[in-house]
Amino acid sequence: MLKKFFKKEGLQPVQAAGSKNKKAEVGRLGEQTAEKYLKKKGYRIQERNFSGRFGEVDIIAFKGEALVFIEVKTRSGSGYAAPKEAVDARKVGRIIKAAYEYMQRKGLPEDTSVRFDVIGITTGAEAGAGSVENEEMIIEHIEAAFDAC
Repeated sequence: MLKKFFKKEGLQPVQAAGSKNKKAEVGRLGEQTAEKYLKKKGYRIQERNFSGRFGEVDIIAFKGEALVFIEVKTRSGSGYAAPKEAVDARKVGRIIKAAYEYMQRKGLPEDTSVRFDVIGITTGAEAGAGSVENEEMIIEHIEAAFDAC
């Protein structure tokens, strides 16, 4: 209904300044932070932001012999649900399908040891306030957060 109104009046809907950019900045910074964290923990990063036909995986890495598919959820401020709670059943399904597609593309054997982790990152920045790059971050790494079964 609003779209029709805007079109009829010859107007363009306007978003709050910086809202999409702020969200993208927070997400980008979260993924970079997660990658640094994983490298310090001995993970060998294989790929970032793998896109398949059915979904995307933020980070793919090896930890020992296990191939780990990692979903990164970043939130600014404490006014949001915990980052892990944003990984619902539909998102899990997409990650699993993307992981299977990644393994097929790379020619990895089906008996490869696979794990699905979630990294939740919460910044100290309140939404819209200042630069998130100067804020302290809380990192929660949940190994084997879900199964492919």
